[in-house]
Amino acid sequence: MTAMDSRALFERACRVIPGGVNSPVRAFGSVGGDPLYVASGKGTRIRTVEGRELTDYCCSWGPLLFGHARAEIVEAICEAAAAGTSFGINTPREVEMAETLCAMVPSMEMVRLVSSGTEATMTALRLARGFTGRSLIIKFDGCYHGHADYLLVAAGSGLLTGGISSSKGVSPSAAAEVLVPAYNDLAAVERIIAERGQDIAAIIVEPVAGNMGLVPPHADFLPGLRRLADRSGALLIFDEVITGFRFGPTTYGQLCGVKPDLTCLGKIIGGGAPIGAIGGRAEIMRSLSPLGGVYQAGTLSGNPVAVAAGLAMLRLIREENPYARLDVLGARLAAGVNARAAAAGVTFHLARLGGMFTPFFCAPPVTDLASVKRCDAQRYARFFRSMLKSGIYLAPSQFEVGFISAAHTESDIDQFIAAAGEALAAG
Repeated sequence: MTAMDSRALFERACRVIPGGVNSPVRAFGSVGGDPLYVASGKGTRIRTVEGRELTDYCCSWGPLLFGHARAEIVEAICEAAAAGTSFGINTPREVEMAETLCAMVPSMEMVRLVSSGTEATMTALRLARGFTGRSLIIKFDGCYHGHADYLLVAAGSGLLTGGISSSKGVSPSAAAEVLVPAYNDLAAVERIIAERGQDIAAIIVEPVAGNMGLVPPHADFLPGLRRLADRSGALLIFDEVITGFRFGPTTYGQLCGVKPDLTCLGKIIGGGAPIGAIGGRAEIMRSLSPLGGVYQAGTLSGNPVAVAAGLAMLRLIREENPYARLDVLGARLAAGVNARAAAAGVTFHLARLGGMFTPFFCAPPVTDLASVKRCDAQRYARFFRSMLKSGIYLAPSQFEVGFISAAHTESDIDQFIAAAGEALAAG
């Protein structure tokens, strides 16, 4: 491609791609300015098409646990691609991948590989309906589970009356089958179960919310959901596309001691390659075709290149176990930035769990979408632009999560703290 800057590329893209982007948040709509175009990445750094180097805390929205272009993952991809990029036929690595996931996540007695997190959650809902013979779903306001119709629903006018679609093109009948309480509101779920429990096929939840910014669960929230699912006969589905393998060498459900019926995984198990997985109790998983009557298929499911990348990623996790260090770096980041905010007199807090974080321009606590919406998104936009000017790339939205990778150093964290201090003081 002829050398070109990001603005010129975006202008070209707008003529042939809706909005100029292939995923909406990349358009920088909520932070302003021209979206970036990246030429390459290595370790913690990305290089734009203009040749500018930035320290990356987006990390492809989470899966780059070991940073960009980790040698072992790149080598595995190249080796697999040289042998063939796609077959639509079974390959030995698919079996190894499934065995590895089942060993690392004991609640996943059987697993089906798919091509994305969206495909995993979509399959989970169909499987829950097929297994239970019921139609209603409980999801939580502010939790994103991909762009399947049933999951593009926000809170409706009444807790028990079903949802209202947050996207055009979703039929009212699909929205009406989704009930949407607030995240962390166990009492609301109890009321739904009391009213409609016999109709609920599944409760789907991000065990740690990561799509309205970082919002951890209350201590009783996930155990309470498990109890209510058991009481009603509904399945409990953990969407761990973000949280799986982010806090330890397994899922968050395994770490917190709450066993879901089904778990959805995504890009992190491919080291950034396009992949997803759904797994859980064997009796439920056997409802999938060709054993059962719930249909799911995909030519690229178990793609050999993505599976090779995933196996390399999971091997690195077992060998290096970076989680204690990620927690130390995360704690250093949060303490440093929050101290700078206090010194500047800014209403702000950086929420943090392990190596995940969100800078919120509001006072704590943030417990659900309603409290997230109190945040000053315009102030975040200014913060984002200031950090970008200082060479630090964050998620271009107040309502997303930042990620620390195993490639980040204490020096990187200190650079972030210093830049954040300047941005906060500037207002």
